[in-house]
Amino acid sequence: MILPTKHIRISESLIGLGGFLVKLLSEPMTIDKLWIKYSKYNDKRFPAYHNFDNLALSVNLLYIMGIVEINDKGELYHAID
Repeated sequence: MILPTKHIRISESLIGLGGFLVKLLSEPMTIDKLWIKYSKYNDKRFPAYHNFDNLALSVNLLYIMGIVEINDKGELYHAID
């Protein structure tokens, strides 16, 4: 589920979801705001369904990889420019 395989499309993987979430982080936001923003695109622009648990796992993966960071207000932001 983390990486795409023969039977899991990239849009269904956490890496694929993380790539989409990084694009949505144009400004610092809480994970709740990120979920609301992602929910607007869930049916239209993103081809796979992910629930809040998958979003949280994907954000954790991005944090471990050093792609997102958390500021003093508890907001996520894109760490790599």
